[in-house]
Amino acid sequence: MIYVTGDTHGQHDFLKLEFFAKRNPQLTKDDYVIIAGDFGGVWRGKTLTEDLKPYEALPFTVLFVDGNHENFDLLYSYPVSEWNGGNVHIIKPGIIHLMRGQVFEREGNTIFAFGGATSIDKFMRTEGLSWWALEMPTYEELDEGIANLKRYNNKVDYIITHSCGERALMYPPLRMRSFQTGSYPENQMLAYFEDTITYKHWYFGHYHTDGKLNDKMTVLYQEIVPLGK
Repeated sequence: MIYVTGDTHGQHDFLKLEFFAKRNPQLTKDDYVIIAGDFGGVWRGKTLTEDLKPYEALPFTVLFVDGNHENFDLLYSYPVSEWNGGNVHIIKPGIIHLMRGQVFEREGNTIFAFGGATSIDKFMRTEGLSWWALEMPTYEELDEGIANLKRYNNKVDYIITHSCGERALMYPPLRMRSFQTGSYPENQMLAYFEDTITYKHWYFGHYHTDGKLNDKMTVLYQEIVPLGK
């Protein structure tokens, strides 16, 4: 089985995974939970081993796209590996970072991953310590995503991102939030995929709320849902 959820922020929002594991004792490392950005488990080099232990103890494999609250210097220090058709950083055998612009094939599904977003609180953070400019997707990563999608004739089963396209911001439950926070370059970038990809469902996090925007888009935070639901 493959499930999707929203931000975990290291230990801050981790308990939902622990509760989910207890409610589903049948899960094994052959099952997957995808975190739609702001994983936050790769944050401090000095405490990395201890920070990752709770994730390693989970009975399922954790996959994640990157969000804006990640230590990108540390995350990108891992070697790039190939996993199920796309590039990844293998943090631990059961913890895998799905890199931007990649298409993965798993359990008969094709999944397009594209992380990254703007930290609206970066004015309160310190670059290189609690905020990294690499949080923003680049046009090189956009081009790589476009090229990878062409291999699938611009058709995938699922899209997993951290943020969302501009039009998604106009739907409840995001409409009021978008009026408060505004639109950012990644929203414009992701709108390109909304216009060009044929897909069954798109999941994203970032906005700290749960809800279906429409029949094809879901924003996640605390909920953990089966892929395709």
